[in-house]
Amino acid sequence: MRYIGLLLGVWVVTAIDRTAYPRFKRVVPARELAEAFTPTVAEVAWAREKTQSDRHLLALVVWLKSYQRLGHFPKLDEVPASVVEHVRGLLDLPGEVTAEHDADRTAKWHRGLVRSFMGVNYDSGKARAIAEEAIRRAVTTKDNPADLINVALEELVRTRRELPGFSTLDRMVAAIRTETNIALYAMVAARIDLATKARLTRLLWLDPTSGRSEFDRLKTPAKAATLGMFKLRLAHLQALDELGATEQWLNGIPATKIAHFAGEARVTDVGDMRDMARDSGRCHRRQSSSV
Repeated sequence: MRYIGLLLGVWVVTAIDRTAYPRFKRVVPARELAEAFTPTVAEVAWAREKTQSDRHLLALVVWLKSYQRLGHFPKLDEVPASVVEHVRGLLDLPGEVTAEHDADRTAKWHRGLVRSFMGVNYDSGKARAIAEEAIRRAVTTKDNPADLINVALEELVRTRRELPGFSTLDRMVAAIRTETNIALYAMVAARIDLATKARLTRLLWLDPTSGRSEFDRLKTPAKAATLGMFKLRLAHLQALDELGATEQWLNGIPATKIAHFAGEARVTDVGDMRDMARDSGRCHRRQSSSV
């Protein structure tokens, strides 16, 4: 089962709320508005000196406070209305004034102003390199994409780097994780002889009478600890042992990775396994034809 689980570590979508990536709360408490989004006198004076319209003034201060809070620049339409209203009121601007950049060049100019004010040496390539290095170190023992993103975030914050967009980190984790897991799969597959591979494949065959597969049966949890059930459990363990020399197949793979793969195999049914096998076959044929 753990061997089969190695096939499953590639197709994962990460939800941002499962990570530590900084983002706005749905409802920003009044205390947080006062503590995190109230510009200082110096910040207001700086922003007024750098802008020539109320819209740009509001946009610049909103971005400054958002950057200080998040470590990256959100889109202005992603900033909660309560934050914009709070900043607008403190700047003594009319209620109809909106935070706008009007043009991409204005947004680029404002990002540069904020970075300069914060003393940030912006280098997106370096930030991505730092994140990638951290992920590659962690992926040898961790498998959960959210955990890997959090590792990258910790290193970026430690090195005082502007955070890349969440989608950038998510794609990076997916690529590195896929690359690593495929390498582990290839290593394990190379250790298994053809006869054993055929036997493992037969685990996915459905019994025409029961409609179940041997794969499903092997995943059945233990029953109550009666003598009869104990004998069935021994037979179950014997069937698992007869799959092959699994300890040799998985030698060198961290226990945390094995546990994660086993967990994914445990909740995956035969239909999903067959779909993945077909997708893997198509991918292999496309790669072969392109050589």
